[in-house]
Amino acid sequence: MITATEEDYIKAVFNISQNERKEMVGTNQIAAKMQTSAASVTDMLRKLNAKELIIYEKYKGAKLSALGTSQAMTLLRKHRLWESFLVYKLGFAWDEVHDLAEQLEHVKSAELVNKLDEYLGYPKFDPHGDPIPDLNGTLTIRNQVILSTLAGSDTGVVVGVKKHDKQFLSHLNKVNIKIGAEIKILEKYEYDQSTKVMIDQKNEAVLTLAVCENIFVKPV
Repeated sequence: MITATEEDYIKAVFNISQNERKEMVGTNQIAAKMQTSAASVTDMLRKLNAKELIIYEKYKGAKLSALGTSQAMTLLRKHRLWESFLVYKLGFAWDEVHDLAEQLEHVKSAELVNKLDEYLGYPKFDPHGDPIPDLNGTLTIRNQVILSTLAGSDTGVVVGVKKHDKQFLSHLNKVNIKIGAEIKILEKYEYDQSTKVMIDQKNEAVLTLAVCENIFVKPV
């Protein structure tokens, strides 16, 4: 049996590895993600290694085993399905559901999760634009780029965001950026690398580089 805490560590290793494109994830990176001490992380990594969920090497860090990767994909599937349910069926905003889904993702019933998937119509992406793993752990891949890579006069449709924290998503709400919004580049400012954009052909905004680097768009 895998505990909820162990699942949180498995997901942390997976997310750090994916975000930073690193095979081995360092103890300090995991400690920062989990907001705990490096000593506590080391103890947990040894437990996960004993359960064959990760491959742990002292002084190098850890990576998920095949079993651990399967567990991580199951967690992602549950988390993203619950976020979809909360937004599309219960009317929560996209900046309100991450913490709730963090709790719901630990539900063990595979039958419940599969029924949830069926009830939602087998969605491919969650409300933040992240792909939802299917029963086999397969993700739907699409053509997308970071908003900051678009040049002057280019246009893209928002398909996802990198950051899911409430502060970032609330900021996007204020400037009328959401999934499906059309963003046209009007001007890029060399001084601070911010970008002036037109949103849905009616709202102008100036976005910082940090914001642009955390929005995925599909070029049109």
